[in-house]
Amino acid sequence: MDQSLYDNYVNILKHELVPALGCTEPIAIAFSAAKAAEVLGEFPDRIEMDCSGNIIKNVKGVTVPNSDGMKGIEAAAILGAVGGDAAKELEVLEEITPEHIKRAKELAVRKICTCNLIDGVENLYITARVIKGERFAEVTIVSHHTNVVRIVKNGEVILGRSVEAESKEAGADKSGLTVRDILDFADRVKMEDIDEVITRQVELNSAIAQEGLDNNYGAQIGKTLMHVWGKSAATRACARAAAGSDARMGGCSLPVVINSGSGNQGMTVSLPVIVYAEEWEVSREKMYRALVVSNLIAIHQKHYIGSLSAYCGAVSAACGAGAGITYMYGGSYEQVCLTIINTLGNVGGIVCDGAKPSCAAKIASSVDAALIAFHLSLQNKSFLPGEGIIKGDIEETIKSMGYIGRVGMRSTDTEILNVMIDRINVNQEC
Repeated sequence: MDQSLYDNYVNILKHELVPALGCTEPIAIAFSAAKAAEVLGEFPDRIEMDCSGNIIKNVKGVTVPNSDGMKGIEAAAILGAVGGDAAKELEVLEEITPEHIKRAKELAVRKICTCNLIDGVENLYITARVIKGERFAEVTIVSHHTNVVRIVKNGEVILGRSVEAESKEAGADKSGLTVRDILDFADRVKMEDIDEVITRQVELNSAIAQEGLDNNYGAQIGKTLMHVWGKSAATRACARAAAGSDARMGGCSLPVVINSGSGNQGMTVSLPVIVYAEEWEVSREKMYRALVVSNLIAIHQKHYIGSLSAYCGAVSAACGAGAGITYMYGGSYEQVCLTIINTLGNVGGIVCDGAKPSCAAKIASSVDAALIAFHLSLQNKSFLPGEGIIKGDIEETIKSMGYIGRVGMRSTDTEILNVMIDRINVNQEC
Protein backbone atom coordinates (compact mmCIF):
# COMPACT_ATOMS: atom_id res chain seq x y z
CA MET A 1 0.00 0.00 0.00
CA ASP A 2 1.23 3.48 -0.92
CA GLN A 3 2.54 5.33 2.16
CA SER A 4 0.43 8.44 1.54
CA LEU A 5 -2.71 6.29 1.31
CA TYR A 6 -1.70 4.42 4.46
CA ASP A 7 -1.13 7.68 6.35
CA ASN A 8 -4.46 9.03 5.15
CA TYR A 9 -6.32 5.98 6.45
CA VAL A 10 -4.63 6.32 9.84
CA ASN A 11 -5.56 10.01 9.93
CA ILE A 12 -9.19 9.26 9.05
CA LEU A 13 -9.44 6.95 12.05
CA LYS A 14 -7.81 9.50 14.37
CA HIS A 15 -9.99 12.32 13.02
CA GLU A 16 -13.28 10.41 13.16
CA LEU A 17 -12.98 8.18 16.24
CA VAL A 18 -13.07 10.77 19.01
CA PRO A 19 -14.88 10.78 22.37
CA ALA A 20 -18.19 12.58 22.76
CA LEU A 21 -20.38 13.08 25.80
CA GLY A 22 -24.02 12.48 24.88
CA CYS A 23 -25.79 12.75 21.54
CA THR A 24 -23.54 14.77 19.22
CA GLU A 25 -26.20 17.21 17.98
CA PRO A 26 -27.17 18.66 21.40
CA ILE A 27 -23.48 18.57 22.29
CA ALA A 28 -22.68 20.58 19.15
CA ILE A 29 -25.34 23.09 20.27
CA ALA A 30 -23.76 23.29 23.74
CA PHE A 31 -20.28 23.61 22.23
CA SER A 32 -21.30 26.46 19.92
CA ALA A 33 -22.99 28.35 22.77
CA ALA A 34 -20.03 27.79 25.11
CA LYS A 35 -17.63 28.99 22.43
CA ALA A 36 -19.74 32.08 21.71
CA ALA A 37 -19.94 32.95 25.42
CA GLU A 38 -16.18 32.49 25.67
CA VAL A 39 -15.64 34.89 22.75
CA LEU A 40 -18.04 37.43 24.26
CA GLY A 41 -16.17 37.28 27.56
CA GLU A 42 -19.23 37.74 29.77
CA PHE A 43 -22.48 35.92 30.40
CA PRO A 44 -25.14 36.98 27.90
CA ASP A 45 -28.63 38.32 28.47
CA ARG A 46 -29.94 36.46 25.43
CA ILE A 47 -28.97 33.49 23.28
CA GLU A 48 -30.21 33.06 19.71
CA MET A 49 -29.70 29.76 17.91
CA ASP A 50 -30.02 29.44 14.12
CA CYS A 51 -30.15 25.77 13.13
CA SER A 52 -30.73 23.57 10.11
CA GLY A 53 -33.70 21.25 10.08
CA ASN A 54 -31.55 18.19 10.72
CA ILE A 55 -30.09 19.72 13.86
CA ILE A 56 -33.57 20.57 15.16
CA LYS A 57 -34.74 17.05 14.28
CA ASN A 58 -31.85 15.40 16.13
CA VAL A 59 -32.05 17.53 19.28
CA LYS A 60 -35.81 17.73 19.83
CA GLY A 61 -36.36 14.37 21.54
CA VAL A 62 -33.04 13.50 23.18
CA THR A 63 -31.92 14.14 26.76
CA VAL A 64 -28.95 16.48 27.15
CA PRO A 65 -26.22 14.73 29.19
CA ASN A 66 -25.39 16.07 32.66
CA SER A 67 -28.60 18.12 32.59
CA ASP A 68 -30.85 16.29 35.06
CA GLY A 69 -33.24 15.27 32.29
CA MET A 70 -33.45 18.51 30.27
CA LYS A 71 -34.23 18.18 26.57
CA GLY A 72 -34.04 20.35 23.48
CA ILE A 73 -31.97 23.03 21.79
CA GLU A 74 -32.68 25.73 24.36
CA ALA A 75 -31.59 23.48 27.24
CA ALA A 76 -28.37 22.44 25.48
CA ALA A 77 -27.48 26.01 24.51
CA ILE A 78 -28.15 27.49 27.95
CA LEU A 79 -26.26 24.71 29.74
CA GLY A 80 -23.32 25.16 27.36
CA ALA A 81 -23.20 28.90 28.01
CA VAL A 82 -23.61 28.47 31.78
CA GLY A 83 -21.02 25.78 32.47
CA GLY A 84 -19.62 24.39 29.24
CA ASP A 85 -15.90 24.23 28.48
CA ALA A 86 -15.48 24.84 24.75
CA ALA A 87 -11.89 23.58 24.88
CA LYS A 88 -13.26 20.08 25.51
CA GLU A 89 -15.26 20.22 22.24
CA LEU A 90 -17.56 17.14 22.15
CA GLU A 91 -17.03 16.67 25.90
CA VAL A 92 -18.04 20.29 26.51
CA LEU A 93 -20.50 19.37 29.30
CA GLU A 94 -18.16 17.03 31.17
CA GLU A 95 -17.64 19.42 34.14
CA ILE A 96 -21.25 20.51 34.63
CA THR A 97 -22.18 20.83 38.32
CA PRO A 98 -25.55 20.79 40.12
CA GLU A 99 -25.22 24.56 40.45
CA HIS A 100 -24.86 24.90 36.68
CA ILE A 101 -27.98 22.76 36.16
CA LYS A 102 -29.99 24.77 38.67
CA ARG A 103 -29.03 28.04 36.97
CA ALA A 104 -29.70 26.64 33.50
CA LYS A 105 -33.20 25.54 34.52
CA GLU A 106 -33.93 29.02 35.96
CA LEU A 107 -32.75 30.68 32.74
CA ALA A 108 -34.79 28.25 30.65
CA VAL A 109 -37.93 29.29 32.54
CA ARG A 110 -37.05 32.92 31.77
CA LYS A 111 -36.78 31.91 28.07
CA ILE A 112 -33.46 33.65 27.44
CA CYS A 113 -32.82 31.33 24.47
CA THR A 114 -34.70 31.20 21.16
CA CYS A 115 -34.21 28.94 18.16
CA ASN A 116 -34.81 29.66 14.48
CA LEU A 117 -35.09 27.13 11.65
CA ILE A 118 -32.78 28.15 8.80
CA ASP A 119 -33.51 26.86 5.30
CA GLY A 120 -31.07 26.63 2.41
CA VAL A 121 -28.01 25.71 4.48
CA GLU A 122 -25.93 22.56 5.01
CA ASN A 123 -27.72 19.72 6.78
CA LEU A 124 -25.44 20.26 9.76
CA TYR A 125 -25.56 24.01 10.43
CA ILE A 126 -25.53 25.92 13.73
CA THR A 127 -25.03 29.58 14.55
CA ALA A 128 -24.96 30.50 18.23
CA ARG A 129 -25.39 34.22 18.91
CA VAL A 130 -24.96 35.50 22.47
CA ILE A 131 -25.95 39.07 23.31
CA LYS A 132 -25.17 41.33 26.25
CA GLY A 133 -26.62 44.82 25.84
CA GLU A 134 -25.21 46.12 22.57
CA ARG A 135 -22.32 43.64 22.57
CA PHE A 136 -22.57 40.26 20.88
CA ALA A 137 -20.60 37.28 19.64
CA GLU A 138 -21.57 34.53 17.25
CA VAL A 139 -20.08 31.19 16.30
CA THR A 140 -21.05 29.20 13.20
CA ILE A 141 -20.51 25.46 12.81
CA VAL A 142 -20.99 23.73 9.46
CA SER A 143 -20.75 20.15 8.16
CA HIS A 144 -18.92 18.69 11.18
CA HIS A 145 -19.98 18.95 14.82
CA THR A 146 -16.95 20.99 15.91
CA ASN A 147 -16.06 22.56 12.56
CA VAL A 148 -16.16 26.26 13.47
CA VAL A 149 -16.09 28.17 10.19
CA ARG A 150 -16.91 31.67 11.42
CA ILE A 151 -16.50 33.69 14.62
CA VAL A 152 -17.76 37.27 14.92
CA LYS A 153 -17.45 39.65 17.89
CA ASN A 154 -19.24 43.00 17.89
CA GLY A 155 -19.37 42.97 14.10
CA GLU A 156 -15.68 42.10 13.61
CA VAL A 157 -14.93 38.80 11.87
CA ILE A 158 -12.35 37.03 14.03
CA LEU A 159 -12.35 33.78 12.08
CA GLY A 160 -13.58 32.88 8.62
CA ARG A 161 -12.67 29.70 6.78
CA SER A 162 -14.07 27.21 4.30
CA VAL A 163 -16.30 24.32 5.31
CA GLU A 164 -13.67 21.79 4.18
CA ALA A 165 -10.81 23.34 6.14
CA GLU A 166 -10.99 21.10 9.23
CA SER A 167 -10.76 17.75 7.41
CA LYS A 168 -8.05 19.07 5.09
CA GLU A 169 -6.02 20.29 8.04
CA ALA A 170 -6.34 16.85 9.61
CA GLY A 171 -5.11 15.20 6.39
CA ALA A 172 -8.19 12.98 6.35
CA ASP A 173 -9.47 12.66 2.78
CA LYS A 174 -12.37 10.18 2.64
CA SER A 175 -12.94 10.48 -1.11
CA GLY A 176 -10.38 7.77 -1.90
CA LEU A 177 -11.78 5.07 0.36
CA THR A 178 -12.58 1.72 -1.29
CA VAL A 179 -13.54 -1.63 0.20
CA ARG A 180 -10.51 -3.35 -1.31
CA ASP A 181 -8.06 -0.77 0.03
CA ILE A 182 -9.74 -0.82 3.45
CA LEU A 183 -9.16 -4.58 3.71
CA ASP A 184 -5.58 -4.18 2.49
CA PHE A 185 -4.99 -1.46 5.08
CA ALA A 186 -6.50 -3.62 7.85
CA ASP A 187 -4.12 -6.45 6.91
CA ARG A 188 -1.06 -4.18 6.90
CA VAL A 189 -1.64 -1.51 9.55
CA LYS A 190 0.89 -1.42 12.38
CA MET A 191 -0.74 -1.87 15.76
CA GLU A 192 1.10 1.10 17.23
CA ASP A 193 -0.58 3.38 14.67
CA ILE A 194 -4.10 2.47 15.76
CA ASP A 195 -3.74 1.11 19.29
CA GLU A 196 -4.71 4.28 21.17
CA VAL A 197 -7.76 5.16 19.09
CA ILE A 198 -9.16 1.61 18.91
CA THR A 199 -8.46 0.86 22.58
CA ARG A 200 -10.38 3.98 23.55
CA GLN A 201 -13.31 2.89 21.37
CA VAL A 202 -13.39 -0.59 22.88
CA GLU A 203 -13.19 0.63 26.48
CA LEU A 204 -15.60 3.57 26.34
CA ASN A 205 -18.25 1.95 24.15
CA SER A 206 -18.18 -1.29 26.15
CA ALA A 207 -18.64 0.68 29.37
CA ILE A 208 -21.75 2.53 28.20
CA ALA A 209 -23.23 -0.66 26.76
CA GLN A 210 -22.90 -2.30 30.17
CA GLU A 211 -24.43 0.78 31.78
CA GLY A 212 -27.41 0.43 29.46
CA LEU A 213 -27.85 -3.23 30.39
CA ASP A 214 -27.45 -2.62 34.11
CA ASN A 215 -29.89 0.29 34.42
CA ASN A 216 -33.27 1.43 33.12
CA TYR A 217 -32.71 3.91 30.29
CA GLY A 218 -35.15 4.83 27.55
CA ALA A 219 -37.27 2.01 26.19
CA GLN A 220 -34.76 -0.57 27.53
CA ILE A 221 -34.32 -2.23 24.15
CA GLY A 222 -31.02 -3.88 25.05
CA LYS A 223 -32.27 -5.30 28.35
CA THR A 224 -35.45 -6.55 26.70
CA LEU A 225 -33.56 -8.38 23.97
CA MET A 226 -31.34 -10.10 26.52
CA HIS A 227 -34.42 -11.13 28.51
CA VAL A 228 -36.45 -12.40 25.54
CA TRP A 229 -33.89 -13.68 23.03
CA GLY A 230 -31.43 -15.39 25.36
CA LYS A 231 -27.67 -14.93 25.41
CA SER A 232 -26.41 -16.08 22.02
CA ALA A 233 -23.66 -14.07 20.30
CA ALA A 234 -26.21 -12.67 17.86
CA THR A 235 -28.47 -11.54 20.68
CA ARG A 236 -25.57 -9.98 22.60
CA ALA A 237 -24.37 -8.19 19.48
CA CYS A 238 -27.79 -6.59 18.93
CA ALA A 239 -28.48 -6.03 22.63
CA ARG A 240 -25.18 -4.42 23.61
CA ALA A 241 -25.28 -1.97 20.70
CA ALA A 242 -28.89 -1.14 21.54
CA ALA A 243 -28.17 -0.84 25.26
CA GLY A 244 -25.44 1.69 24.61
CA SER A 245 -27.97 3.75 22.69
CA ASP A 246 -30.58 3.28 25.43
CA ALA A 247 -28.15 4.86 27.90
CA ARG A 248 -26.92 7.56 25.58
CA MET A 249 -30.34 8.72 24.40
CA GLY A 250 -31.47 8.63 28.03
CA GLY A 251 -28.91 11.23 29.10
CA CYS A 252 -26.17 8.94 30.48
CA SER A 253 -23.07 11.00 31.25
CA LEU A 254 -20.58 8.36 30.08
CA PRO A 255 -18.66 9.29 26.90
CA VAL A 256 -18.62 7.22 23.71
CA VAL A 257 -16.25 7.09 20.77
CA ILE A 258 -18.14 8.26 17.72
CA ASN A 259 -18.04 7.25 14.06
CA SER A 260 -19.05 9.64 11.27
CA GLY A 261 -19.97 12.24 13.86
CA SER A 262 -22.41 9.97 15.71
CA GLY A 263 -22.18 8.14 19.01
CA ASN A 264 -24.97 5.75 18.03
CA GLN A 265 -23.03 4.87 14.90
CA GLY A 266 -19.83 4.56 16.92
CA MET A 267 -21.45 2.00 19.20
CA THR A 268 -23.17 0.15 16.34
CA VAL A 269 -19.97 -0.18 14.37
CA SER A 270 -17.90 -1.46 17.30
CA LEU A 271 -19.91 -3.40 19.90
CA PRO A 272 -21.09 -6.28 17.64
CA VAL A 273 -17.50 -6.84 16.51
CA ILE A 274 -16.32 -6.87 20.13
CA VAL A 275 -19.04 -9.39 21.07
CA TYR A 276 -18.04 -11.78 18.27
CA ALA A 277 -14.34 -11.37 19.06
CA GLU A 278 -15.11 -12.51 22.61
CA GLU A 279 -17.35 -15.34 21.37
CA TRP A 280 -14.70 -16.65 18.98
CA GLU A 281 -11.85 -15.94 21.42
CA VAL A 282 -9.78 -14.20 18.77
CA SER A 283 -6.61 -12.30 19.59
CA ARG A 284 -6.65 -8.63 20.53
CA GLU A 285 -4.79 -7.81 17.32
CA LYS A 286 -7.31 -9.66 15.16
CA MET A 287 -10.20 -7.84 16.84
CA TYR A 288 -8.47 -4.48 16.34
CA ARG A 289 -7.94 -5.18 12.64
CA ALA A 290 -11.62 -6.14 12.33
CA LEU A 291 -12.59 -2.88 14.05
CA VAL A 292 -10.45 -1.00 11.52
CA VAL A 293 -12.55 -2.64 8.79
CA SER A 294 -15.87 -1.93 10.47
CA ASN A 295 -15.06 1.72 11.19
CA LEU A 296 -13.69 2.51 7.74
CA ILE A 297 -16.49 0.71 5.88
CA ALA A 298 -19.04 2.80 7.79
CA ILE A 299 -17.10 6.02 7.15
CA HIS A 300 -16.83 5.08 3.46
CA GLN A 301 -20.62 4.83 3.15
CA LYS A 302 -21.30 8.00 5.13
CA HIS A 303 -18.98 9.97 2.87
CA TYR A 304 -21.61 9.63 0.13
CA ILE A 305 -24.67 9.89 2.37
CA GLY A 306 -23.55 12.98 4.28
CA SER A 307 -23.30 13.69 7.99
CA LEU A 308 -27.03 14.26 8.60
CA SER A 309 -29.92 13.19 6.39
CA ALA A 310 -33.19 11.25 6.38
CA TYR A 311 -31.13 8.04 6.08
CA CYS A 312 -30.66 6.28 9.42
CA GLY A 313 -26.93 6.02 10.11
CA ALA A 314 -27.45 2.82 12.09
CA VAL A 315 -27.72 1.02 8.74
CA SER A 316 -24.33 2.15 7.41
CA ALA A 317 -22.76 1.51 10.83
CA ALA A 318 -24.26 -1.99 11.09
CA CYS A 319 -23.06 -2.62 7.54
CA GLY A 320 -19.56 -1.80 8.77
CA ALA A 321 -19.95 -4.10 11.77
CA GLY A 322 -21.12 -6.94 9.53
CA ALA A 323 -18.14 -6.39 7.23
CA GLY A 324 -15.79 -6.37 10.24
CA ILE A 325 -17.27 -9.61 11.57
CA THR A 326 -16.96 -11.25 8.14
CA TYR A 327 -13.31 -10.15 7.92
CA MET A 328 -12.59 -11.36 11.46
CA TYR A 329 -14.12 -14.76 10.61
CA GLY A 330 -11.68 -15.06 7.72
CA GLY A 331 -14.05 -14.09 4.94
CA SER A 332 -12.66 -13.11 1.55
CA TYR A 333 -12.92 -9.72 -0.12
CA GLU A 334 -15.87 -11.07 -2.10
CA GLN A 335 -17.65 -12.25 1.05
CA VAL A 336 -17.11 -8.90 2.78
CA CYS A 337 -18.67 -7.25 -0.27
CA LEU A 338 -21.62 -9.64 -0.13
CA THR A 339 -22.19 -8.78 3.53
CA ILE A 340 -22.41 -5.10 2.64
CA ILE A 341 -24.69 -5.78 -0.34
CA ASN A 342 -26.98 -8.06 1.64
CA THR A 343 -27.35 -5.54 4.46
CA LEU A 344 -28.12 -2.63 2.12
CA GLY A 345 -30.51 -4.77 0.09
CA ASN A 346 -32.43 -5.55 3.27
CA VAL A 347 -32.63 -2.45 5.50
CA GLY A 348 -31.09 0.30 3.37
CA GLY A 349 -33.30 3.37 3.67
CA ILE A 350 -34.61 3.19 7.24
CA VAL A 351 -35.62 6.78 7.92
CA CYS A 352 -34.06 9.00 10.56
CA ASP A 353 -36.68 10.91 12.52
CA GLY A 354 -34.26 12.39 15.00
CA ALA A 355 -32.23 11.21 17.96
CA LYS A 356 -34.40 9.67 20.70
CA PRO A 357 -34.95 6.35 22.54
CA SER A 358 -36.24 4.49 19.46
CA CYS A 359 -32.76 4.78 17.90
CA ALA A 360 -31.84 1.77 20.04
CA ALA A 361 -34.49 -0.34 18.30
CA LYS A 362 -33.29 0.76 14.85
CA ILE A 363 -29.76 -0.19 15.86
CA ALA A 364 -30.89 -3.66 16.97
CA SER A 365 -32.79 -4.18 13.69
CA SER A 366 -29.82 -3.01 11.62
CA VAL A 367 -27.33 -5.22 13.44
CA ASP A 368 -29.68 -8.18 13.07
CA ALA A 369 -29.83 -7.50 9.30
CA ALA A 370 -26.03 -7.29 9.14
CA LEU A 371 -25.71 -10.67 10.87
CA ILE A 372 -28.16 -12.24 8.41
CA ALA A 373 -26.04 -10.72 5.65
CA PHE A 374 -22.88 -12.18 7.21
CA HIS A 375 -24.29 -15.71 7.32
CA LEU A 376 -25.54 -15.43 3.73
CA SER A 377 -22.11 -14.25 2.59
CA LEU A 378 -20.40 -17.29 4.12
CA GLN A 379 -22.52 -19.40 1.78
CA ASN A 380 -21.71 -17.02 -1.08
CA LYS A 381 -25.38 -16.07 -1.35
CA SER A 382 -26.50 -12.54 -2.03
CA PHE A 383 -29.00 -10.24 -3.64
CA LEU A 384 -28.10 -9.84 -7.30
CA PRO A 385 -27.32 -6.85 -9.53
CA GLY A 386 -30.49 -5.33 -10.89
CA GLU A 387 -32.52 -6.30 -7.83
CA GLY A 388 -33.51 -2.95 -6.43
CA ILE A 389 -30.51 -0.66 -5.93
CA ILE A 390 -27.92 -3.46 -6.05
CA LYS A 391 -25.28 -2.87 -8.72
CA GLY A 392 -22.71 -5.18 -10.27
CA ASP A 393 -19.87 -3.54 -8.36
CA ILE A 394 -19.61 -2.96 -4.60
CA GLU A 395 -18.39 0.62 -4.98
CA GLU A 396 -21.27 1.46 -7.32
CA THR A 397 -23.71 -0.09 -4.85
CA ILE A 398 -22.31 2.03 -2.01
CA LYS A 399 -22.46 5.17 -4.16
CA SER A 400 -26.02 4.38 -5.24
CA MET A 401 -27.17 4.00 -1.64
CA GLY A 402 -25.34 7.21 -0.81
CA TYR A 403 -27.13 9.05 -3.60
CA ILE A 404 -30.49 7.82 -2.34
CA GLY A 405 -29.65 8.93 1.20
CA ARG A 406 -28.25 12.33 0.24
CA VAL A 407 -30.37 13.31 -2.76
CA GLY A 408 -33.31 10.95 -3.07
CA MET A 409 -34.39 11.33 0.56
CA ARG A 410 -33.95 15.10 0.67
CA SER A 411 -37.67 15.81 0.37
CA THR A 412 -38.37 13.00 2.83
CA ASP A 413 -36.10 14.75 5.30
CA THR A 414 -38.13 17.96 4.95
CA GLU A 415 -41.44 16.18 5.45
CA ILE A 416 -40.18 14.28 8.50
CA LEU A 417 -39.27 17.62 10.09
CA ASN A 418 -42.63 19.09 9.08
CA VAL A 419 -44.40 16.28 10.91
CA MET A 420 -42.12 16.50 13.95
CA ILE A 421 -42.62 20.24 14.49
CA ASP A 422 -46.33 20.18 13.50
CA ARG A 423 -45.77 22.41 10.50
CA ILE A 424 -48.36 20.51 8.46
CA ASN A 425 -51.84 19.15 9.16
CA VAL A 426 -51.47 15.44 8.52
CA ASN A 427 -55.19 14.85 8.89
CA GLN A 428 -55.85 17.31 6.09
CA GLU A 429 -53.09 15.88 3.88
CA CYS A 430 -54.23 12.30 4.42
